Parts: sequence; structure tokens; C-alpha cells
Amino acid sequence: MAEEEQTQLNYVVETVLKKRKQKEDWAIKRRERRDAKRKRKEDFKSTIKRPEQFIKEYRDKELDFIRMRNRLKLRKVSVDDLKSKLLFVIRLRGKRDMHPKTKKILNILRLPHILSGVFLKASESNLKMLLMVEPYVTYGYPNLKSVKELIYRKGCGKVEKEIVPLTNNEVIEQALGQYGMICVEDMVHEIANLGPHFVEANHFLQPFKLKCPERRLSVSKRPFKDGGDTGNREENMNDLISKLN
Repeated sequence: MAEEEQTQLNYVVETVLKKRKQKEDWAIKRRERRDAKRKRKEDFKSTIKRPEQFIKEYRDKELDFIRMRNRLKLRKVSVDDLKSKLLFVIRLRGKRDMHPKTKKILNILRLPHILSGVFLKASESNLKMLLMVEPYVTYGYPNLKSVKELIYRKGCGKVEKEIVPLTNNEVIEQALGQYGMICVEDMVHEIANLGPHFVEANHFLQPFKLKCPERRLSVSKRPFKDGGDTGNREENMNDLISKLN
């Protein structure tokens, strides 16, 4: 039986291989230095503001405050006009040059970040704050299904200054057992029905971090009833919750 012919590999001198490796390493380092230099330039440019930018930001802040004041003058809010006393509020927009008072109200509502959501009990003071920050938030009436899915999927509580997910009923019993809530279902019932200890349960719940949809929200400042995205969505809020939860 004839032996199979073996193909010989091309012989390459070791020094040539070393030079190739050095060139490859040098090319990688040069590319990294070039990328780092480009990033430093971009960061430097972003930190420099022209006088026109300062003027525009100042005018935008003043315009935001004027519009807020006009909304309070022209539109009256009343709890009696709502179909439900339980609201779920989501922050949709963020704006660096919003008026400081707007930022303060969003912080009071526990909505410092975009796509964060909180439960809220309808009251004259809360509705007034929602009206003041209306271009940045949307709200509506969550049903029992939405409340349950939000708490079970994304619910987190604060225990001894630490945020923990509600995966264990012992966490709820430890924090809210004195109010008769010993499991997640008790908390869902308290929130959905605006029970006597709604404030304690809602304070224990941390703002929900909602997901960004596959197609980013094209947020319009106009109210939802006028074809926009902000303001009161009423029962349509449940569709948005299911999309972002």
C-alpha cells in the first residue's frame, strides 16, 4: 500500500513572525490611542458652551416656569372629576434646562428619572403638582391586574436603607407586619383598594424602574386627550403599563 503524500507547510523565519506580531501590536495600540484622543476632543467640546447656549437655556427655564404658572391659572383640577382615586404616574421626559421648581416637584413625586413610576393617591395637592409638571409625566387609573403585575414583577422595598426586591414575604412582614401586611398579596390589596395604610405601604415601595420599549417613545408635550402623550390617560394607562412593565 503506497504511503499518502504529506503536504509540507511553508517555512517562515522566526524573526519574520516576531516582526509581524510587533506590527499587529503596534497597530492595535495606535488605534486605541487614536480613539482615546478622539474621545478627549469630543468631551472637551461638550464641556464648552457658547454664550448663545447659556441665553437659550435661561430663556427655556423661564418659559417653562411661565407655562407652569399659566396652566395653574387657566385650568382647575378637582378630585371629584376623576373616575378613580388611585393613580399611577410615569415620568416620560427629561430636560436639563427645565425650571428648578419643576425639578423640585418631580423629586417630591419621587420621579427623578425617566421611565420611573409611582402610585399616587388623588388629592387636591397631588393633582396640582401633576398639573405643574404635566409636560413631563403621564398618569391614569391602574386596574387590579396592573397593580399586581407591577408589584410582583418590579416591586422593591426599602429595608434599613437598602433596596431589596419583594421576592420574600419575610421582607414585607418585617417592614409592614405592624399594619397587618405579611405577604405581597396583602400589599397588592392595600394599594389597589387605597386601604387605611396605603401611605405606609406606598412609602415602603420604591419607584418602579420601567423598561424602555423596543421602539422608543416619541413623546409629545401635548396632553393625551389632544393626541399627545402627557397628562391624564384615564383607563388607557393600563395599556402603557403593560408595554413598559
